[in-house]
Amino acid sequence: MSNLPNSQAYQSYRNLPPLAGLSTLEAAARPGLSVESAVSRLKRAHFAFQQLHRIYTSHITSEPIYELKTAFAYHAYLCSEHVAAHRERVGEMREPPLGLEAIPHPALEVFFDEILTAPSTGHLLVGIYEKALPALDAALARHMADTNPLTDAPSVRLCKLARVELAEMLEYGQKAVPCLVDESARANMTAWCANLDSLLAQAGGLDGALPIPADAPSDPSRMSSQTPYHYDPIPKRDDRFQDLYNQGVNAEEFLYTPEFPANAKALMMLYKRIREIDVPEMMASIIVQTSGKPWDYYRAMTRQMWDEARHAMMGEVGFVALGVDWTKARITFNWSMRLNTECTPLERHAVLYFIEQGLMHKTGKRYEWEVGGESGIPLVKTLQDYDWADEVLHASIGREWYIPQIGGWKEALDYGDKCWSRILSNWQTVKEQGLTEHANWWPAIYQQACESWGISPDPKVLAYDTTYAGKRADLKHVGIAGSA
Repeated sequence: MSNLPNSQAYQSYRNLPPLAGLSTLEAAARPGLSVESAVSRLKRAHFAFQQLHRIYTSHITSEPIYELKTAFAYHAYLCSEHVAAHRERVGEMREPPLGLEAIPHPALEVFFDEILTAPSTGHLLVGIYEKALPALDAALARHMADTNPLTDAPSVRLCKLARVELAEMLEYGQKAVPCLVDESARANMTAWCANLDSLLAQAGGLDGALPIPADAPSDPSRMSSQTPYHYDPIPKRDDRFQDLYNQGVNAEEFLYTPEFPANAKALMMLYKRIREIDVPEMMASIIVQTSGKPWDYYRAMTRQMWDEARHAMMGEVGFVALGVDWTKARITFNWSMRLNTECTPLERHAVLYFIEQGLMHKTGKRYEWEVGGESGIPLVKTLQDYDWADEVLHASIGREWYIPQIGGWKEALDYGDKCWSRILSNWQTVKEQGLTEHANWWPAIYQQACESWGISPDPKVLAYDTTYAGKRADLKHVGIAGSA
């Protein structure tokens, strides 16, 4: 029966679309969800996005595969944005106090704990991309279908925009899972996946809108999460990353040597960009190990973490565009490893802010952008243009969230300098331990680029062999005192 029995007699002016195009009059005449029901569903979606953010961020450091590190950083960023949007919408709907930190259902808590503690990368990908994200997408689709499109228009928009990015994440998963999960691996996770399905059923679906089966277990069953999750701060890399302790080529010293040509400096900047994969490895540790902050803190830090992963991919693209095999460079994890294992989260943030402030000078990001322009490589100029813009944002994030924890600007800088100086050069120590010979990888990279450019290598550039022995990446000298 029509919700509008007299609708045939009603006509908008010159048949213009009614209701600002939100829906038909028929759809808007349905009662739809109450505010209480809509808020309940939004809180569950908020919980899901928040838990997915936690899962992605928690696995960035310890996941060896570079492509997954960067994808996890991106998807964590998307989830952080949707957490913020859902928090805002719930706050608009007569809900003080918001109660957003409450667990909406015990089975959902276990569901996400199981994925967080997934026993392998394959389990993790299947849990996220074949279980959690499809359930979340279906929940948002149900909200759009069940609610009144006029009265709850802001929530409909929220769900619609979230589903656009969920579709992108799901498409990634559909392509990524078959690359790493074969039939044998999938067979080994049958029971684990079945338990995930059971947990969702016990919760009435992710949104609580589905009927709970009569035979659903009353107590959520834990498998992988029987052992509580423990964050692993040790950075892992896949086998394309060799000689991880190598500090044999001082990129900053090269970049600031006046006589070296701009095209060679541009090549070194691409190395600096891809080397930034160590920043999300480190920033993830700050986010995971810092509790009790407002969500805006985690949102801002996740945005910066994603930007740093994007910078690494910018370096990757630059190398590929030049026909240079970046795996011939030695992309160390020494920085993220030492900060994650030798510093507190606040100390790590202090070092990060100190570095960012150094990049704001004329010899920092502006200089790199100018070198990109002088190099004659348009792509490098574009990469540095956006890298510079991102770092300005990152400096502002530090001003908002780091400085207030220390005091004033000068105190914050001094503390960052002190924290970084405490991580003295371990150049000699790692060599003595047989972890690296600090081999000079630069000639192999430079010769590839010269071949691509159709030029002969500059002998002085080819012979560059300055290392990081006793030096930090900001060129400040520190004494070699073994392992700090």
